[in-house]
Amino acid sequence: MKLTGPWSKPDIDAHLAGERLPVRLGVRGSGDGVMVLSVWYIWRDDCLWCASSEKAALVRALRKNPACGFEIARDEPPYFGVRGQGTVSFEPGGDGLLKELYQRYGGDLTHDFATWLLGRDADEVAIRIRPEKMMSWDYRERMRGAFAAD
Repeated sequence: MKLTGPWSKPDIDAHLAGERLPVRLGVRGSGDGVMVLSVWYIWRDDCLWCASSEKAALVRALRKNPACGFEIARDEPPYFGVRGQGTVSFEPGGDGLLKELYQRYGGDLTHDFATWLLGRDADEVAIRIRPEKMMSWDYRERMRGAFAAD
């Protein structure tokens, strides 16, 4: 895996494991279109793991073309994060992964939403994104004090 930017591999690992932001995925859609979607992820074994319905447009698109771009970064200043490119494979176990993702992002298993979401988990497929290139950026020091929210 090729790394560029100011962060070391342990810094990138810490960011990806610690953030509870969704990963933004860029994938080739139908025809010449490109889709950008946000999905929950877990950073494990140097891969991003996501889950989605086998019937979802995301899964259909990735089965046709397993290349993707991704980004895990906040939307407000100061800006920092990780982006990259990778290749997708599909793995068994999407049903258990969905529950793990839901809990990682703070979901309450007793809520009606959990019942609805996890009641559909038998249709889930595990999406494994193996990064080939990753780039970090961190403008926190450069931007310190430039915005009221700092």
